[in-house]
Amino acid sequence: MTVAAGGDGVAPGDDPGLVDRCVGVLLGSAAGDALGAGYEFTTPAADLVPAMIGGGLGGFAPGEWTDDTSQAVPIAEAAARGLDLRSPEALDHVAGRFADWYAEGPADVGIQTAEVLRRAGRHPSGAQMAEAAREVHDRTGRSAGNGSLMRTGPVVLAHLDDPDALVEAAQAVAALTHFETVGREASAVWCLLVRHAVVSAALPSYDDVAGWVPGDRDHWRRVLAEAEQQPPGAFTTNGWAVGALQAAWSAVVHTPVPAERPEQHLVEALGTAIRIGHDTDTVAAIAGALLGGRWGASAVPGTWRGILHGWPGLRADDLESLARRAIGAGDVSAG
Repeated sequence: MTVAAGGDGVAPGDDPGLVDRCVGVLLGSAAGDALGAGYEFTTPAADLVPAMIGGGLGGFAPGEWTDDTSQAVPIAEAAARGLDLRSPEALDHVAGRFADWYAEGPADVGIQTAEVLRRAGRHPSGAQMAEAAREVHDRTGRSAGNGSLMRTGPVVLAHLDDPDALVEAAQAVAALTHFETVGREASAVWCLLVRHAVVSAALPSYDDVAGWVPGDRDHWRRVLAEAEQQPPGAFTTNGWAVGALQAAWSAVVHTPVPAERPEQHLVEALGTAIRIGHDTDTVAAIAGALLGGRWGASAVPGTWRGILHGWPGLRADDLESLARRAIGAGDVSAG
């Protein structure tokens, strides 16, 4: 894959920093997920320094990721196969692996996603799962929970060189379980922000991505501006896509970048995200994809990476392998 960055083609395998940031998308998100798991639906203390304590709603082991990363893995698998995530083949793979995961009785799964997976059945195609999502939306009148946003990071790796395709793919993958337009658009917006961080090695602004944002671009400008203007603690209603996006963005932009060790921003901003409270693992997973995309996998502490694990029996090195294959940079053993 050739990545267009600042008008110049960059081959990921020839740019160790770019590869590190691509791997960081998966590792940063998984680390945020596992870090936030033990604090989900609590009100953390203002001075909390979060640790990978495990527990939480699913009784997770320390370092174990939750449904956020478990659902990201099938998307990363499809990307690692070199598939266009807009294609029926890719969407069939993701839907089938979602069904595999659900069949194993995960410890924690969102209400919206669980209903869709139940309706879709044991061996659904992507089209069948998306239809199940539409049926759930038609019955309830809403389907913009944060469940599609939490897993969207791997989409960036599949379409790093094409932001238009990235927007289409993010919405197609989101629609497998979340039909409502605002939820699908939120996934696309976040992917665009993560992509900019990866290819530019800089935290993005809305203007950096505005040209590709789907739907009402002024609306999404206002959504991000509100997150920039208000403190992270204002976004405790983060169980839906827009609230979770704002919580994650506010945590990122309101956490100062340390002057001496700027990469420490990843750790500190994840702490900010978790101290918001409520859906802590999901907000931290969303923020972690962008933070990892900016600062790279090398910014994820070794103590976290050493115990990071989860469905389907993967560890941090396996996530790295998926990310490297997704961008055509070869497996870990080749790097």
